[in-house]
Amino acid sequence: MDYDSSDTMNGGSSNPLITKMNTMKLLYQHYLDKVTPHAKERWAVLGGLLCLFMVRITMAEGWYVICYGLGLFLLNQFLAFLTPKFDMSLQQDEENNELEAGEKSEEFRPFIRRLPEFKFWYNSIRATVISLLLSLFSIFDIPVFWPILLMYFILLFFLTMRRQIQHMIKYRYIPLDIGKKKYSHSSN
Repeated sequence: MDYDSSDTMNGGSSNPLITKMNTMKLLYQHYLDKVTPHAKERWAVLGGLLCLFMVRITMAEGWYVICYGLGLFLLNQFLAFLTPKFDMSLQQDEENNELEAGEKSEEFRPFIRRLPEFKFWYNSIRATVISLLLSLFSIFDIPVFWPILLMYFILLFFLTMRRQIQHMIKYRYIPLDIGKKKYSHSSN
């Protein structure tokens, strides 16, 4: 792939800044495409960045609001990852109407996430890097009593996860691959 010939991307403009920006965008997308199939490595990098961020926060003893904001963002992303794209209650109403009409279909409906795994990882990486960068500037070190933030986050986490688990039980879906039967390809 030739990253230098980007005249077609910027409309034939000879502005070197636009050309350089387009080249950087192509290079960035190229590397994103290369890491996409390596899920374990991607999540390991995110785990490492989160550990680095937590070490930064504990060693500096500050930026608790940034940490709290990152925690809320990651919780929101995780809930979107666990939530189905389509409303399960509407699907159940459709099934009830089919039962009443006597035309029940046993059609397999796959679980489609509201937030795909790659976007979850990408948004989490981006938020963690931004949080790390924000923790470098003292203007973002807002003095707060951190135990209150921690207790509020724990309470929020348990309440939202309880609601999500109840939703999963009510509509009988498992958004994770844990415990699901995996079939291997057999060659004859």
